[in-house]
Amino acid sequence: MSNTYKAMSALLSYPTQEIKDAAVDIRKAMHDENLAPGWALRQVDRLIDDYEALDLYELQERYVFLFDRTRSLSLHLFEHVHGESRDRGQAMVDLKTLYAQGGLEIGSNELPDFLPLFLEYLSTRSAEEAKTLLNEPLSVIAALKERLEKRNTPYTAVFRALEAIAGETPSVRELNDLRKAPDDDPHDLEALDAAWEDQPVTFGPEDAGCPKVTQMLDRMNAGEAPGDIARIARS
Repeated sequence: MSNTYKAMSALLSYPTQEIKDAAVDIRKAMHDENLAPGWALRQVDRLIDDYEALDLYELQERYVFLFDRTRSLSLHLFEHVHGESRDRGQAMVDLKTLYAQGGLEIGSNELPDFLPLFLEYLSTRSAEEAKTLLNEPLSVIAALKERLEKRNTPYTAVFRALEAIAGETPSVRELNDLRKAPDDDPHDLEALDAAWEDQPVTFGPEDAGCPKVTQMLDRMNAGEAPGDIARIARS
């Protein structure tokens, strides 16, 4: 089990008093395990500093403003590749099955493509398997990192750390396609409404559904991921 993935899952979750109280332990767990490089850990420390210094209400307000009100920063991975299309529903059903096969049961009201939940699952896998799985949504992680960088928020550090742990380079084609999606400003209510009406991102004119997810789970199926998961993201 990896404490680093579990710690980053907590840092990307809605701030609660419990997480705030655990800030010291979260910092210690990440530094003791040393899964991410030192420069990345030092950057994540700045976010943990905020958990120790800021009022809980301030932390919650910032989180909602970034991740709940800004669609382009959604922490639901399939949101960025499926949008609201029906393909996303089947992909999430199959991802939930993957979690169950790996021993992680989630509530009926939880969406399995939520990044903190995905990281929670990675924390239960072997180091090699977790790294392989982390590389599959790397293009989405990289796109989110770029959008957060523009906002100069300490949350960027978590995504930089995830990229560093993954150790690979995201697909240029996939990342460029994600860059085409509107990066909405939560202050602009008209633009925000328009963004929610946009078509889901696809990764090529020949694609029916989402090849990113299909390829992701084909590779997972060929590797160490448990069970028959290759049908995820196929409609």
